[in-house]
Amino acid sequence: MTDPGPHDAITDVPGIEAGHYTDRENATGCTVVLARSGVTPGVFQPGGAPGTLDTDLAVAENSIQEIHAVLLTGGSTIGLDAAEGVRRYLKESGVGLPLMPDLDPLPLAMGAVVFDLMIGNAVHPSGDNGYIAASTASSGPLEQGSVGVGTGCTVAKAGPSGTALKGGVGTASLIHDSGLIVGALVATNSVGDIVDPSTGELAAGARGDHPPAMSRSSRALLNRSLAEFEELQRSRPDFSAERPGTNTTLCVVATNAKLHKGTAKRVAIMGSAGLARTIDPVFTPGDGDTIFTLATGEIDVTSIPAMLTLTGTMAAEAVAEATLRSVREATSLAGIPSVSEWRSSAHPDG
Repeated sequence: MTDPGPHDAITDVPGIEAGHYTDRENATGCTVVLARSGVTPGVFQPGGAPGTLDTDLAVAENSIQEIHAVLLTGGSTIGLDAAEGVRRYLKESGVGLPLMPDLDPLPLAMGAVVFDLMIGNAVHPSGDNGYIAASTASSGPLEQGSVGVGTGCTVAKAGPSGTALKGGVGTASLIHDSGLIVGALVATNSVGDIVDPSTGELAAGARGDHPPAMSRSSRALLNRSLAEFEELQRSRPDFSAERPGTNTTLCVVATNAKLHKGTAKRVAIMGSAGLARTIDPVFTPGDGDTIFTLATGEIDVTSIPAMLTLTGTMAAEAVAEATLRSVREATSLAGIPSVSEWRSSAHPDG
């Protein structure tokens, strides 16, 4: 039996902390997930246009077996500058991989980006911003919605121009009666619409002519003729739904399971099912969807295959719930209404 954790957040996993830096004026930000004691990483990149940092640390055949942080940042690849501040904070805190007695521990961080440069101002998070996110990270409740890396996120961009809704950051957790814990953090900046898998209802889709009308923007893709695609390409060569790299959903799955890098990737793969349940279309050529796994190593699940399957199943459930919350908790910003404000016919300009 599984139930939500006390915070219903990724921080319910012991040893995991998370914090945000938010820049609402420029509609960007970053989020950092910390693991001061080191965790076994895994990564799965089903999106067609990922922008990442040091994901080779999670490759099974490579020597490094632990990392200490994951950075999720706006500003596209330039936003990876924020990783300098994350590493700086970890170094000052004495967190890292011990190498030699006379050297400081080496902090190891992976990262990934969303493209948020087309709303607000084309500003990217800096090293100092990454430092703030890391230094404010805690194991307590985590703010959700249009904060951190979710500040400039948008969703439902496969429909007509100017019909997107705000995305954001969401988090959720599950605890099994065996003591196994899985938490997820999701930043949703997708081409696709958001669907509630428990009901099949549209949670966030392309805006209609008047609130609260929304439609499945994926239907626009299915019903668009070749001539319409060609005209769209001529008239809007920067159309974000089709341009690679201008969208992305990022996810961190944390667990107290004991995994090696290969099984950590398997949990990331299974966790991606949560995105497939809630985002339509997903893993497109224009999305850089990336899922990280962080395993703290408290409960050995590798000797019981069914428990490893349980871990991945819990991951998918937590990811799906976190994805829904990322749009339900979002607020309007830079002229893009949130789904809650669109439905209530009140969508101020942030």
